[in-house]
Amino acid sequence: MTVAPPVIEKLREIVGQQRVLTDETSFQQYGVDRTTLWTPSPGVVVLPGSTEEVQSIIQLANAERIAVVPSGGRTGLSGGAVALNGEIVLVLDRMNEVVAFNAIDRSVTVQAGMITQQLQAFAEQQGLFYPVDFASTGSSQIGGNIATNAGGIKVIRYGMTRNWVLGLKVVSGNGDILELNHGLVKNNTGLDFRHLFIGSEGTLGIITEATIGLTRPPKELSVLVLGVVDFPSIIDVLKTYNDGMELTAFEFFTHNGMEKVLAHSEVPAPFESEAPFYALVEFEALSETQLDQAMSLFETCVMEGWVLDGVISQSLSQAENLWKLREDMSETLSRWKPYKNDISVNVSRMPEFLAEVESLAAREYPDFELVWYGHIGDGNLHLNILKPDDLPVEQFAGQCSVASKQIAALVGQFNGSISAEHGVGLLKKDYLEYSRSATEVQLMRQVKQVFDPNGIMNPGKIFDAV
Repeated sequence: MTVAPPVIEKLREIVGQQRVLTDETSFQQYGVDRTTLWTPSPGVVVLPGSTEEVQSIIQLANAERIAVVPSGGRTGLSGGAVALNGEIVLVLDRMNEVVAFNAIDRSVTVQAGMITQQLQAFAEQQGLFYPVDFASTGSSQIGGNIATNAGGIKVIRYGMTRNWVLGLKVVSGNGDILELNHGLVKNNTGLDFRHLFIGSEGTLGIITEATIGLTRPPKELSVLVLGVVDFPSIIDVLKTYNDGMELTAFEFFTHNGMEKVLAHSEVPAPFESEAPFYALVEFEALSETQLDQAMSLFETCVMEGWVLDGVISQSLSQAENLWKLREDMSETLSRWKPYKNDISVNVSRMPEFLAEVESLAAREYPDFELVWYGHIGDGNLHLNILKPDDLPVEQFAGQCSVASKQIAALVGQFNGSISAEHGVGLLKKDYLEYSRSATEVQLMRQVKQVFDPNGIMNPGKIFDAV
């Protein structure tokens, strides 16, 4: 499909001459996210500056029956922002302002193109805190975070993006502007359509503004990195610390992943000894009593034979360096163009599940290196299969996809999710049946028909049209 010149001229009338892009460089920049498995092929790239301009674009797309792919920070890892068939790519980069701030309600309304880090900085300036945090905060956008219900490293204490969205302004797939919930904390008047758009991956419409709840910032955060003997012991460590104190984060990563981070950056190793697995524990140390409790729990873990060594941050810079061991993992591994599996199961079943996946991977990927990391405190595992340098991307993806279906089937057996926080997109739609029943998927299709009757919004993502 191509976008006809008269349509391009109408788009220019809506947003301005310079904000309609038709060159190949722009197509490659805006027509894809961080997945590397598809070659983008948009029809045109458009940069609106307001909700009304987005509405006009959606109305035009409906009239011309042209598909629309929303493009935020393009940090997704499931192909949710990939344009393959001559679509209008709608880029929200210009819509990045604070609309309103309410100190009493502890809420801020922002345009959907605001970078996550900018929202965090604004909250900090007000003496408040936006707790949803992950490696891509410097480039991900609030609208995309909401559209994928992003999680990250603080879920164990603060929950997902959904927990902080008090209101939304959206343009639905049929061109209506909807203002949902108006930032209310309590609103018991029927169905809350706000939650349909959270996690919808742009298949129902375009999020243009969001009212976000803020909270008090955590104080005196301390970071503890532990070398752990095996994966089941990580769960023992998690239970011990969860029972003994309130945590703000609990992460894990494998030794081979940490080695790559150390080689890629100037971050020092946490300690001299080596361990197959590492746990990162973060907590508020508001008093010496809390620090003493953390160290007492560490001693318990050592005596039980779960932990080989450990280090606790003594300064802000050391805490930041310890976090980099985990946070720099995704960027470091991108050099190998990894095939990623973002999955979740109940924490109690994670050792059994990981053992099953390891066995499957050893059988299906004997020549591929695997790197595990994740937000273990909320049951989220990231399996990264690294591409050998001499193997073409297409062949690598083909080999991985075969076993990925088997991994998805395992997820289904454990009543888990094939996508914990990165959405479904193109990458995982064939595996949706392992996390959602046929009845649920049919209901999703019916909901999409209500908000997007012509099927123009991000088609082919989550599920194919029928």
